[in-house]
Amino acid sequence: MSMYSRAYKSAVTFPPVAWVTLFLLCAYVILFAHSFWSVRDGQIVRDFTLGNYKQIASSPLYLQVLFRSMKIAGAVTLFALLLGYPVAYYLSFNSRHKNLLFQLVIVPLWVSYLVRAYAWKTILGSDGVLNTSLQFLHITHEPLSALLYSPFAVVLTLTHIYTPFAFLPIFASLEHIPRNLIEASHDLGATPLQTFCRVILPLSLPGVIAGATFAFVLSLGDFLAPILVGGPSGIMISNIVVSLFGAAYDWPLGAAMSLCMLILVVGLLFATERLEKRFSYQ
Repeated sequence: MSMYSRAYKSAVTFPPVAWVTLFLLCAYVILFAHSFWSVRDGQIVRDFTLGNYKQIASSPLYLQVLFRSMKIAGAVTLFALLLGYPVAYYLSFNSRHKNLLFQLVIVPLWVSYLVRAYAWKTILGSDGVLNTSLQFLHITHEPLSALLYSPFAVVLTLTHIYTPFAFLPIFASLEHIPRNLIEASHDLGATPLQTFCRVILPLSLPGVIAGATFAFVLSLGDFLAPILVGGPSGIMISNIVVSLFGAAYDWPLGAAMSLCMLILVVGLLFATERLEKRFSYQ
């Protein structure tokens, strides 16, 4: 029985481990190797060099785009939390029609990413719904060009796309809060605001951290929304990586930039994991 159990576990474990090793770990090894190579006369030269990393560190363009990407991702994270937490709180502590409202919140996840992005492009365009409504109400006399192809459009689109990813862990953490703690807080004379600040919010912080991490990491690595609604002023670091692997044919520099992003994301995940564990133990 034990031999059969070990054989069964090995058979079940082998396919996912092989998949991750082949298509993830091996891909990272190839990416790591490419980052130390260079391009000469349109050909990739396999000689060791740190020139790609020096170029990234010394180029103001790459650093500017990276800081812009982090600023956009930070704004998306903030707005996703501001939208996701109140909705999660309402659904968790108001059981009436909870299932229906929960389905309405996550229904955007059933729609294609491109459909949602193109929808915002239609809404924010010069002849879109928003500009047409503003002119009809005589708030503006001409279309506002700043609505589309701007960092504002990227933040708005990404907030709509990634708010459900911030909402779900917050809702899960609120659902796991023992209701007797809240009742005890009320019995001891605490006001609803005091109960929220001293009981609910501290216990839901692991979910808030997880939701913020989801929103930030996914926004930082997004490259389709900046292409569709961002324009030149909304280009993010992932668009630079795509162009380096594509039209520029500078795979070593693209690999070096990808590894820098990977290190940044892994460091962020490590820090948020420690924060989440710290608040979970309190």
